[in-house]
Order: sequence, then structure tokens, then C-alpha cells
Amino acid sequence: MTNEPFTIAQMRPIRDGMTISRPARLGEAVPVTWFSLGSGTSITPESYDCTTVYVGAEGTGTFLMGAEGRPAPLGPGQLLLVPPGTLCGVRTDAGDIYTEIIVKKELIMTDLIHAGQPTELKNLISYEEGSIANLDVAHTDNMKFVLMAFDEGTGLTPHRAPGNAILTALEGKAIIGYEGKDYELNAGE
Repeated sequence: MTNEPFTIAQMRPIRDGMTISRPARLGEAVPVTWFSLGSGTSITPESYDCTTVYVGAEGTGTFLMGAEGRPAPLGPGQLLLVPPGTLCGVRTDAGDIYTEIIVKKELIMTDLIHAGQPTELKNLISYEEGSIANLDVAHTDNMKFVLMAFDEGTGLTPHRAPGNAILTALEGKAIIGYEGKDYELNAGE
């Protein structure tokens, strides 16, 4: 794992004919795994006893929902929430990279997200002049998924928070200070 900005494609590039997964190793409480599916590959439908969240990073995959295999296309910057006990598989024609987050506790989410329907994350929040906007998408007692929109020239005061954080830029770029060093974070990283 690195403290430098990266794309999931750099960690798990698409390989023809292969499905590759890599645990993010951010802790045991909320398992996070990065997936890369080569063109023409698939993952057979399976179900978890808890909520699963998928976040598209690169390419496009079609998630197959329920016993009937209802298609739910997922692309970069989109989120798909799969309820407990729901069969879910994925297939891709051209390649797909995404993050899987397994939420072992009760998930409380905004009513802007509808289970089984892909949601374009950047459409959930807006820039507010001279301000930082926050939107709590979902949370448990040990995990929080938040969207933030920073208007040009705004920023957070350096601070510390318990636990791990995954930062993903959906658009634009930002400077992130971490352990005394600045890192440029660009869309897709």
C-alpha cells in the first residue's frame, strides 16, 4: 500500500481473460477489495448476508441482480448498493475496475441512494460558492461514506480522525496534506 495518490488500475490493471482481486488491507471491520476484470470475463452471482457497496473506477461492468439476473450497468464514479441476501454477479465486455465494500453492520444511508440502482455520485452533491459541501451517503457505527465538494480556494484545516480513509477525486484536482507532505489528487485517483 502506498501513501502516494494512485488509481486502482495502477494497483490492479486489466488483464485479458483474467479476473483479479486485491484486498485494500484497510482493516478487518469493513473489508474493501479492488477488482479488475478483463474483457469478456465475469464473476458468477453470489450473495452476502450483509450489504455490499460497489464503486466503479474504470471501464464498465454489468452487475446481474437477483435470481432473474436484472442488469445494472456500473461505470466510473457510480455507486451500486446491493442489499443482504441478494444474488449479484458481474460481467464485462471491454474490461472493468471497481471497489467492493462489504458492510458487516447495519447500514444507514441517505434516501438519495436506491438499492440495486447505479447512482452517479457527482450528481448527488453540488459546489456551493466559497464553501465546502458535505453529504453523508451511508454509515455504520464504524464506517462513513461521505461526498464532499470543495469550491475553488476552499480547504479543510489539518486535522486527525480515527480509522482509515479512502479519498477518490471524482472530478478536478486537490492538494491533500498527509503526515506533513502534500500530494496532488486528480480525477480518477
